[in-house]
Amino acid sequence: MTEPEPASGAQPSGAAHARPGADEAYQAPLARVDSGPRHDMETHAMSEPPEAGPASTTPTERPAPAAPQPPAPQPPPHAGSRPVAEPRQGAAPPAVPAAPEPCDTAEPQGPSGTQAAPGAPAPAGVGGAPVRAAHLDCTAGVAGDMLLAALVDAGADPRVVADAVAALDVPGLAVRTRPARRGGFACLRAHVERPSVPDHARRLPQVLALLAAARLAPDVARFARRVFELLAEAEARVHGTAPEQVHFHEVGAHDALADVVGCAAALADLGLLAAGAQVTCSALAAGSGHVDSAHGRLPVPVPAVLRIAARHGLALVAGELTGERTTPTGAALVAAVATPGPMAAMTVRAVGVGGGSRDTAEGPNITRVVLGEALDVPSAAVSGEVVVVESTVDDLDPRLWPSVLDALRAAGAWDCWTIGTVGRRGRPGRLVTALCAAEVRPAVTDVLLRHTTTLGVRWSVQRRTTLPRRVVTVAVGPPGREQYVPVKIADVPGGEVTVQPELADAERAARALGWPVRQVCAAAISNYLREPPARAVPRQPPGHT
Repeated sequence: MTEPEPASGAQPSGAAHARPGADEAYQAPLARVDSGPRHDMETHAMSEPPEAGPASTTPTERPAPAAPQPPAPQPPPHAGSRPVAEPRQGAAPPAVPAAPEPCDTAEPQGPSGTQAAPGAPAPAGVGGAPVRAAHLDCTAGVAGDMLLAALVDAGADPRVVADAVAALDVPGLAVRTRPARRGGFACLRAHVERPSVPDHARRLPQVLALLAAARLAPDVARFARRVFELLAEAEARVHGTAPEQVHFHEVGAHDALADVVGCAAALADLGLLAAGAQVTCSALAAGSGHVDSAHGRLPVPVPAVLRIAARHGLALVAGELTGERTTPTGAALVAAVATPGPMAAMTVRAVGVGGGSRDTAEGPNITRVVLGEALDVPSAAVSGEVVVVESTVDDLDPRLWPSVLDALRAAGAWDCWTIGTVGRRGRPGRLVTALCAAEVRPAVTDVLLRHTTTLGVRWSVQRRTTLPRRVVTVAVGPPGREQYVPVKIADVPGGEVTVQPELADAERAARALGWPVRQVCAAAISNYLREPPARAVPRQPPGHT
């Protein structure tokens, strides 16, 4: 893990990555019920010394993108816990500001994101308020500071962000924003002001203790904790150790702490951490080349990004963009809040643009956030194509099959498995099968040829029909020790739903609570059925067309 920097020896790389286990036809649901009312120091992947020119004189000073709402009658009890106002609507769109000079002005300007006029009625969420929706456009890359700047540009209150970072109680740590331009696009840049005392590497328990000691709103603290846990899990897989033993080098440093906590506060302020909020994300730019790190020279995308993408179904796409475009912290933030897939149907209310540290020639170095209110569109089963890649192997050491399946998922397979076979002359073997998108078939084929003893690989394109699904987060455990488990909900024709906790998250919660995994799964299902959220994040199956 290292501070992102321009990559050298750029070579095209990257493949689409999607959630393992996506083809639910091969999994029995845990429950079926009738449906009722219902991380690294980020100054961006292409990092360089801070840009010349004075920054704003107050932390994150940006004017609000629309007419302000009346203040709440009492102050919030925690940093980052400002009550979410009704969506900014009903006011005339602000005038489009003049294009700012590239990062050399201290004059605050209007947001590059624009406010849309009120549109068609949105569906009612909790308490009758419209359901918040957002789409994260990461096709040019994403880093912690870029996402933070885009969220503030879309309308998050900069004072809420500043208060949350200040709640970490690290003297000298602050976040400031200033207008910039990237590839001709007006955007916002976020800059972390670091303490004069150098930071040190931390392990996961130290990072979590720092978050627990901060006076953060519960949803802000919970989200920040989840992001660092995702980073630790990915690094642990890369280095073959336990998450608690991972040394966060730059990831646990001041920059990432400010970026993660700032993003958590901004997401909460925009209503995107509330139950029922719909957040989707595009494919993430893979970048190319190499980057220097505390562990030596690493290929781009770096291993931690690949692990996060494989674990959470994030698509990575190669292109002409060079250097490290998606950082581990950026990938973890997206994985923690968004569902991979196309933009949900929404009435667009604002667009925020966050810029990276460099103005690259091959395209605008930006992350975009599209913010709005969800439209109530009936869901239906989705039909599409899937590539089936398989091979029959009869001479591989059986102990190696788990590593083969892991490599297939890391290469972008949505699901993979083996079945016992008996070949010619009675020799036992295994039929290995992987499901993937057409774009990553070469990478999946390469894994089978390199990681097994097979001499050939078969592949075919098949049609499939998948149920629409959504994910909600359910609390499990006694008060004060709650663990949060994502639960996948699928709509079945006829008005039923299936409820399936994410097993990896259930295993993590079981370790933290000291419970059997089956007890965590049963509690997650029971808690969901007892108090289902009013609305959840819709998920389309990876690779659907």
